[in-house]
Amino acid sequence: MSDTAMNKDSYSQDNPKALKNPWVLGWLTLIGVVLAVNIGFISLAFITNPGLVDKDYYENAEDYEENLIKYRTARAALGWTYQAAYPQNPVANKDALYRLTVVDKAGLPLTAANIKLAAYRPSDASADFEITLAEVDAGIYESNITYPLKGIWEITTLIEREGDKYDFKRRASIVTE
Repeated sequence: MSDTAMNKDSYSQDNPKALKNPWVLGWLTLIGVVLAVNIGFISLAFITNPGLVDKDYYENAEDYEENLIKYRTARAALGWTYQAAYPQNPVANKDALYRLTVVDKAGLPLTAANIKLAAYRPSDASADFEITLAEVDAGIYESNITYPLKGIWEITTLIEREGDKYDFKRRASIVTE
């Protein structure tokens, strides 16, 4: 067998078969790695951060850690607990009942609270809205909500009573029929 026949099937820069050329294999590997990393980043962007920015982001970020510790301590001292009965699969342009039951540290219904639900749409701030839940019974608050658009919404519920505040967030995926 001649040297020329041996070199045709071996790995070499002179090899005319593209998929056996180390340069082609290197470039294909590099492109594959870049695509995999981009898919990973895009997936993380959709799964984690909603992309919402506070209007007063600078003021809220000053002494962030100290303020976070104060907030968590105050929240734990309140001892409020809640049970949120929010719809599993809300439909766009259709009423959905949101019910929230809140009790205080002693287990008694939290009455006369001001409860606001703010819906933020990361992709369209003009569709954001806020609604106040009405107290229908002792410690039970509810309201019907209609989402104008389908997609992902960040729901922030703020409970206030006599200067005390408690909030929590949920994510909702609004679908069409």
